[in-house]
Amino acid sequence: MDKPFAPACERNREPILDVLREAFAQCTRVLEIGSGTGQHAVHFAAAMPWLSWQCSDRVDNLPGIRAWLDEAALPNTPAPIELDVAGGWPSARYDAVFSANTLHIMGWAEVVRFFAHLPGVTTDDAVLAIYGPFNQDGRYTSESNAAFDRSLKLRDPRMGLRDAAAVDALAQAAGFALREDRAMPANNRCRVWRRQNGAAHDPVTGG
Repeated sequence: MDKPFAPACERNREPILDVLREAFAQCTRVLEIGSGTGQHAVHFAAAMPWLSWQCSDRVDNLPGIRAWLDEAALPNTPAPIELDVAGGWPSARYDAVFSANTLHIMGWAEVVRFFAHLPGVTTDDAVLAIYGPFNQDGRYTSESNAAFDRSLKLRDPRMGLRDAAAVDALAQAAGFALREDRAMPANNRCRVWRRQNGAAHDPVTGG
């Protein structure tokens, strides 16, 4: 099959990699939630060979991800797994989680579920890194982000840019403390949290 291609992945992969090289320097197993085309996974796994990069996405996207992984034939990219935030989650534990451009595509209830499940799939000292556009204090940070938010809501009223403070509150409830909030090109951010010694109770699984 022809590999899917997202131009944005080519544009943003190097700035994101700059953050991840530092954030994931001591990690060994990454779960990428919402791997999309698979482009990010191939680029990041090749640049960080010490990591096992586990792709995941809804079942419809898995063939495209496999096409990218199969062509690259990297030793640290296991077969992608099905993960729908609103459905079943893996039983394995990871010491890093990455997701790019997903929170504004999910409905808010799914964003809540995303964070609520993190304690069940992460180790006690796991690192979480999320890339994408965020609002600050309930306001857009640029006119382009405002226009993007309007376009999302036309597609689906449940979509939309998320406020950084609201996302931080969900992360904190899951036991993750913000460690870095780095400005990225095109009015995006890369936000990094670290889990605090497994202190959070898993509200989904009870673990």
